[in-house]
Amino acid sequence: MADPDITVPRPEALETWYHLTDVRIRDGRIIYYGEPLIPERRLFDELQPAFHEAGYELKFTTSEESLGTALVAIPHDHQTKREGLPWTNIVLFGLTVLSTLLVGAVFWYYIPLEAIRSNPLVILEAWPFTAAVLGVLLTHELGHYAMGRYHGVNVSLPYLIPAPIIFGTLGAVIRMRGRMPSRKALFDIGVGGPIAGLVATVVVTVIGLSLGPVEIPAHVVEQNQSGNAISFNNPPLLDIIATILGVQASYSDPALNPHPVIIGGWVGMFFTWLNLLPVGQLDGGHMVRAMVGRRQETIAGLVPGVLFGLAAYLYYIRDLSLNESVGLWVFWGFFALLIAYVGPANPVDEQPIGRRRLLVGLLTFAVGLLCFMVVPFQVQ
Repeated sequence: MADPDITVPRPEALETWYHLTDVRIRDGRIIYYGEPLIPERRLFDELQPAFHEAGYELKFTTSEESLGTALVAIPHDHQTKREGLPWTNIVLFGLTVLSTLLVGAVFWYYIPLEAIRSNPLVILEAWPFTAAVLGVLLTHELGHYAMGRYHGVNVSLPYLIPAPIIFGTLGAVIRMRGRMPSRKALFDIGVGGPIAGLVATVVVTVIGLSLGPVEIPAHVVEQNQSGNAISFNNPPLLDIIATILGVQASYSDPALNPHPVIIGGWVGMFFTWLNLLPVGQLDGGHMVRAMVGRRQETIAGLVPGVLFGLAAYLYYIRDLSLNESVGLWVFWGFFALLIAYVGPANPVDEQPIGRRRLLVGLLTFAVGLLCFMVVPFQVQ
């Protein structure tokens, strides 16, 4: 089962910390059978640098041949190999385009459902809303993707998440496989998304503000005045952009709403802030792990308490209800608790990232603070 074209790495740490019983080669992958002599996580930390230098990533798997634990070394070029069309990404993209068109048509362009049932193509009127929202989200994720490919990390194309909610989507994610090679790579991949997303957000916001307001139909105004209407507050960054342009970002007239394209900018700012929380596998978690090392876990442990405290402040001091951002921060408090427990990515190379990257990280967090809203939305 040997392949003469493959050199099998046998680092000293493998002989020291792994009871090796057999070695086999399948499809370019080297499988080491045996039993770890130390905990698997420590063994991984001991072995990964040498294998990474030799051009391999490691993973543990259960042996199917009753030969003990299998330690699999996967060549880097196998990890980045693409097989066929990414159908899952394509299908999710199509569904998200459809969901954002539908939600945009109903909630932001005030097209009655009866009109949509009689002529489904009428939802295409909401294409500017869809282009703005998905443009911001995809640019953010492609920032991660580009930096991942630059550092030779196996990253997937973005997966969009369709949802029949007020934005038509729950965002987008990418998948990263294998161990992060270094803190520098971890930082670049983490910061690439927020920087790219913020640039796209500013562009979309400028376009939306230049388009002026849209008029709300009279029957919708009457419904809002007689019942509950959701009001979105502006993040500081949006107001700053509006001030620079000399235009209005919000309107006191109940018959006027900001152009739906501005919602794309609002979504970009909101998701940027949430992603910059310094916990777990979020962008902020990657960045802080790269910037301060393992001390990131101490910082991450404080985040859930801050979010729960913010929810308590809004509920007990500001007298807001659960559906007026209180529930949002409670949910994110529990979510931050979960992903903080799971932990951050642990790079192979723990060398510091240097002052230049530290400065970029601090500036990114500073701009991210301009996207923060204590009360993102309220029911009026």
